[in-house]
Amino acid sequence: MVTSHRTAAPARAVSPRRRGAVLERAILDAALEQLSTVGWNGLTMEGVAASAQTGKAAVYRRWPSKEDLVADALRAGLPSLDSAPDLGSVREDLLELCRLARDAMFSRPGFALRAVIHECEDIQAERFHTVIFEGLVEPTIRLLREVIVRGIERGEVREDAVNGYVCDAIPAMMMYRSKVCGSEWGDRDLEEMIDQLMVPLLRRSDA
Repeated sequence: MVTSHRTAAPARAVSPRRRGAVLERAILDAALEQLSTVGWNGLTMEGVAASAQTGKAAVYRRWPSKEDLVADALRAGLPSLDSAPDLGSVREDLLELCRLARDAMFSRPGFALRAVIHECEDIQAERFHTVIFEGLVEPTIRLLREVIVRGIERGEVREDAVNGYVCDAIPAMMMYRSKVCGSEWGDRDLEEMIDQLMVPLLRRSDA
């Protein structure tokens, strides 16, 4: 009697079916990855679906347009700026806060955000102004205000320094230099901005 010896074919690994929040997170991560590599103009819903290893119907079912998907991806991905540094002096606090804002700008979501800013037409970009303001600009300004108030309480900062113009200075400078000049904001650049702009601007007249 002849015995047949057949080698069983190896079982193929089957990816677990993802649903709900797990699948949505994968799609949002894929959108950020696409934005940071191919940019706004190169991003497609089909490309995001392929990167997330799902069908494009799953993407369109949740986000009817590219703009809707990108807005949610930016909201979900931008690093949170929750607490103001407290390192003992207004200079060190401002410098650390600038480093945190810089790192957020140059994170993967930050690169994605800049792709949107640089490549979108004006009408499209309008949709993302709220995302940009609420996700990056507003938290930075809020924490700047906390740092300045603490500096006033320490006696380091003039008492009338808590105003919109002063609090706008750092975000405006960082966004301008990043967008128009292509500055990557190294530590030396941040130190010069704090020492040459912010410290003189905040200093008490009797100091």
